Amino acid sequence: MSRKRRAAAWAVTGLAGLFVFLALVVPDQVTRLPAGSSPWAALVRVPVEAVAALAVLLVLPARARGITAGVLGAVLGLLTVVKVVDIGFFSVLSRPFDPVLDWPLLADGYRFVDGSYGGGTAVAAAVGAVLLAVGVLGGMVLAVQRLASVAARHRDAARGTVGVAAVAWLALALLGTSFVPGVYVASDSAAALARDNVLKVPAAVRDRQAFGAEVATDAFKDTAPASLLGGLRGKDVLLAFVESYGRSAIEDPKLNAPIGGLLATGTKQLAADGYAARSGFLTSPTAGGGSWLAHSTLQSGVWIDNEQRYRSLVAGDRLTLTGAFHKAGAWQTVGVEPGVTYAWPEGQFYGYDRVYDSHTLGYHGPVFGWGPVPDQFTLKSFTDEEYKRPGRGPLAAEVTLVSSHMPWAPLPSMVGWDQLGDGSVYQAQHARGRPAEEVWKDPADVRAGYSQSIAYSIGTLLSWVRTYGDDNLVLVFLGDHQPPPIVVGDGASRDVPVTIVAHDPKVLDRIDSWGWTPGLKPDPQAPVWPMDDFRDRFLTAFGR
Repeated sequence: MSRKRRAAAWAVTGLAGLFVFLALVVPDQVTRLPAGSSPWAALVRVPVEAVAALAVLLVLPARARGITAGVLGAVLGLLTVVKVVDIGFFSVLSRPFDPVLDWPLLADGYRFVDGSYGGGTAVAAAVGAVLLAVGVLGGMVLAVQRLASVAARHRDAARGTVGVAAVAWLALALLGTSFVPGVYVASDSAAALARDNVLKVPAAVRDRQAFGAEVATDAFKDTAPASLLGGLRGKDVLLAFVESYGRSAIEDPKLNAPIGGLLATGTKQLAADGYAARSGFLTSPTAGGGSWLAHSTLQSGVWIDNEQRYRSLVAGDRLTLTGAFHKAGAWQTVGVEPGVTYAWPEGQFYGYDRVYDSHTLGYHGPVFGWGPVPDQFTLKSFTDEEYKRPGRGPLAAEVTLVSSHMPWAPLPSMVGWDQLGDGSVYQAQHARGRPAEEVWKDPADVRAGYSQSIAYSIGTLLSWVRTYGDDNLVLVFLGDHQPPPIVVGDGASRDVPVTIVAHDPKVLDRIDSWGWTPGLKPDPQAPVWPMDDFRDRFLTAFGR
């Protein structure tokens, strides 16, 4: 073999070794290392999986060694794909990917890219992801087979390497050596990743069984219609979810400047109009995304933190909060869902008489980021179609405000309520707005965009109350979850603010025992409840 060919062969072997080494030692939370830690230091590790695999391959005959190397490469390639997906999940949802329960979220991710960046980008991203997964899987098989072949040709040196590495790994494990907190030099991360993902299968089975028992326990299942929500008879009740409105939005100094002032001013303005408010916190079952998990948790009074629970819930007949209004027979129930762009059978589960989605709200303007309809237009359409409809009876409506959905660019702004028309007025705003591709180059710009979007959504809602609300209005508004770590960091709680606004003081008298903070902004020491507690507490407080 010529010198050039020998050098090329060793280069290929070196790249194969580097590929396998990185697959074994890169932490799945590499984007969440402690502050001040070097990502390079996290790679100073001795992977026990490599030591064990090499020891096994060296004692096998040639044919068995080739087959075993291929199988090991395929397993490691699959684990590498899972690890890459984990890294993405940690950066957005602050948790790892669940290979049993999370497959539907990939479709949701595609729809997010489609809605935020366009169909071409979504297709390119999907194709790129598939090609990357196939490339990693195939490349890992070839890499492990090559390393096994080289080790067999240099058996004595390979045996010595295995012995030295095994002793080193054992010594480092006993000493607990690490250069990055929580990332040990004696690594078994690939084995741990495999173990954790395998164990998720029986965990999902156990969770399904546990959920069946939880959802069957319902203190209000057999409550007579006449005994439901007697304390709100004759009132119009609006339940509004504000996308990504988390506790950090009102407490983090990097985020709360526009929002804190808005809430303080809004409290005074509402008081001048005869309204009062009480605020607290709820702990969401999700973070960074998965709004439907939070919506269903609050509505059903059951903890919904994965797709399996969600699908099981909406396939059943659990009494929801809006379903209780429907069952009582004293309200027309309406769902206003501007983020719904396809068939949505869940509307029946939630007990809605009518549902307005992105296709039926009458919007013909541009799309701002992910949200198909700006929040102000959503509220105006609800007002025209339902709230100010002549001769109507009491309403119970759930409205989802989506303008504060990631990527927070470009952003709409308030216009006169009488200027909205069919939404064409937003064309100029959209043309002037900064595109998401530009904003996401700088995390500081991302955080600023997030804060501005929350201020817009809440400001729009408060303006709607002051413009259209009357003495019978009861508004409950809350966040669904915290935004992703790029906005709030890795240590943020899962708490979201929740507020009840009413003109009739008797409404707030019924929740006086809750200990919530007067006004639109909950005090840092305000009560914090799990989000699934809210339904039962609300139905109890306003029961007959």
